[in-house]
Amino acid sequence: MVEMINIGVDLGGTTIKMALIDDNGKMIDKWAIPTNTIDNGSHITGDISTSIVKKLAQLNYDRQQVRGIGMGAPGFINMDTGFIYKAVNIGWENYPLKDELEKSTGLPVIIDNDANMAALGEMWQGAGRGAKDIICVTLGTGVGGGIICGGEILHGASGMAGEIGHITVVPKFGAPCNCGKKGCLETVASATGIRRLALEALDYNDSDSILRDIFEEKGDISAEDVFNCTAKDDPLSAAVADKAIRYLGYALGAISIVINPEKIVIGGGVSHAGDTLLVPLRNYFNKYSLPRVTEACSIDIAKLGNDAGVIGGAWLSKTKIKQMHTA
Repeated sequence: MVEMINIGVDLGGTTIKMALIDDNGKMIDKWAIPTNTIDNGSHITGDISTSIVKKLAQLNYDRQQVRGIGMGAPGFINMDTGFIYKAVNIGWENYPLKDELEKSTGLPVIIDNDANMAALGEMWQGAGRGAKDIICVTLGTGVGGGIICGGEILHGASGMAGEIGHITVVPKFGAPCNCGKKGCLETVASATGIRRLALEALDYNDSDSILRDIFEEKGDISAEDVFNCTAKDDPLSAAVADKAIRYLGYALGAISIVINPEKIVIGGGVSHAGDTLLVPLRNYFNKYSLPRVTEACSIDIAKLGNDAGVIGGAWLSKTKIKQMHTA
């Protein structure tokens, strides 16, 4: 039998990451191309197809050796049909992504949400390895989430399961969120949300702070600055970080009572804070969940970084696309 390979594709607003990955999760090659969003993203599937064909030729792979393409995309997706209802950053609206990509590549395609792909990648080859019940949270510009139960991604009735960033954690006087609600987890635990909390704290408080010195020097601050200063025992930064982590711990505690996960995996830029984030997060998680739930669950930083999405795509190809070609 010919050894089959899987293609993982991770579509971002500025870059499309791609990789060839075998059934053991070994990465054969990875590469990236820019995301061409002109003409409402109508060139994207053609660009992906051209790039894949070129790469297969370069590495002397026959299309018969490719099981299929697993692709993560942002936006609201019908997982069964691979139809994108809306992907704002890309320009797609009511776009038949799966059909278009299958047509242009001649390969079977499976589509899922980009946060779900990252969760599957971490389950297969990353921090969630060996676990079948996992909550993945990505703390970046927003807060993304993917929930895996029994080794399968939860999609829910309309594909909205796992939208952890939009759990209301500040029911009164919460900041407005891009989703249209107020007080979502995303408004307080994303990199953007933590920056906002820090700027508010500097406004309300005139105490000396390393964070204030950074703000006065640069004219701005970031979530990274907040955690760096927290690690240096800066009281104002520590108060901001504690507030954000408390909200995150509260949300994860609530979800974990419903899901009873074995692993919680934290990724995204904010996760680079490491133990400055993890140690207090575990404390709040223990406070807001149940003992039998917390005893069964470990919280770890994601391991795969930017490769999580393509590895998750390859996992979906390997497990969901029937082996169509045999030697």
